[in-house]
Amino acid sequence: MFKKFLFVFILLLFAQNSFAVDISELNTDFFKRFNDEYLNEYIQEALNNNHNLKKAGHVVEQYRQQTKYSLGRELPSLSVGANYLGVKVPELDNFQLKDNAFILPFIARYEADLLLKNRDKTKAVKKSYESAKFNEKAIYLALLTDVATVYTNILQYDYLIEKQIDILQNQEEILKRNNKKFERGVISETELNNTKMAVESAKSALEKLKRERETAMMQLAVLTGNSSCNISQMQIGRLENFEYTGEIPSEMSSDVIFSRPDVKIAETNLEKAKIDVRVAKKEFFPTFNIVGIWAFNTIAPGTFFSWESSLAAILAGATQDIFKGGMKTANLKIQKAKYEELFENYNQTNLEAVKEVNTALCIIKYDKQIENHTKSELDIADRNFNNAQKKLNQGVISEPEFLIEENKLINSQTNYTQAKTQRIINYFTLYKAVGGNLG
Repeated sequence: MFKKFLFVFILLLFAQNSFAVDISELNTDFFKRFNDEYLNEYIQEALNNNHNLKKAGHVVEQYRQQTKYSLGRELPSLSVGANYLGVKVPELDNFQLKDNAFILPFIARYEADLLLKNRDKTKAVKKSYESAKFNEKAIYLALLTDVATVYTNILQYDYLIEKQIDILQNQEEILKRNNKKFERGVISETELNNTKMAVESAKSALEKLKRERETAMMQLAVLTGNSSCNISQMQIGRLENFEYTGEIPSEMSSDVIFSRPDVKIAETNLEKAKIDVRVAKKEFFPTFNIVGIWAFNTIAPGTFFSWESSLAAILAGATQDIFKGGMKTANLKIQKAKYEELFENYNQTNLEAVKEVNTALCIIKYDKQIENHTKSELDIADRNFNNAQKKLNQGVISEPEFLIEENKLINSQTNYTQAKTQRIINYFTLYKAVGGNLG
């Protein structure tokens, strides 16, 4: 009894989760290595609420049910019908039939799959189901990559906005002092106008950053299945604390590359096309059908369910289409051409997969070098700023000259931040390129 209960429970469990991607296959632990609790929350919200994921899941469920439907067509069918019969029969000596009768026929039909054509059709549908599951996984990977990328850009915008506010304040202070110089005739009107232009340019840059941040916030809200009207309630971390604590490999094995969803989709579609060619060849052979009938009636003598009042028959034979050879030949050529098309698509997909992975690894390698260079520039700018601070204290340079040096330091900080952000975003690109198989 317990074994039966356990078996039913397992069936129900698989029925409920049959078209959901196994989360462990997505390697969501990768995103936890950035030590940002808000990123992990948004990743989980996207997995739970994103409507594109739910739509992909329903597509997979359609293919799963089509597989069951195709399997059902391989099995025998049994039908029963209740019929009333009213007839005028001749009167014969010692043989009387009723002119009103009730007939209950049981009809069994089965197409004997001697050539396994129907089995191949079910296998082809199953391949479509497998392809849909791989496509669903690709949608999951793309979504998680988008969420992480947008979130990282928001972190960058927050940092850049803070620095741009500092630049704007410095430019306004420089303008304030230049106004006094102009009033005393120390500088020309052109120099004053250039300072005003610098202030307006700093304001425009600040507004652009705010615009980009708000746009990214609305995009993040939609990706996580939330309304874009609620972005003011969404929490964001700090870019200074956002860094990958794992290790990015310098190369990837071919097994990882060829387990990508797009490669598996191309491979599965090619296998399906091969089965379709086999089915098209078997269409040239006759079909073998078996029909059995057992009908009970009240028109003949005897009780209703007795042998005397029943009619039993069985029919078995082969059926062959006539004048359809040209159509079947054309269908075979179509399936062969489709197979060749998918074969070339499979080869091209493999090449693209290798290229994408190698490109991502190459970009990350140079991203690290670029980041190191910008870090060196930042260190130099920081030393120059410290020297300017000493000169200001000694009265060697003016306050505007000091503020200009401070803006140079802020620009170096901005360049370093952008280089760091680009490197991290390309980590997400690599995650997607290897199908989530990134430690």
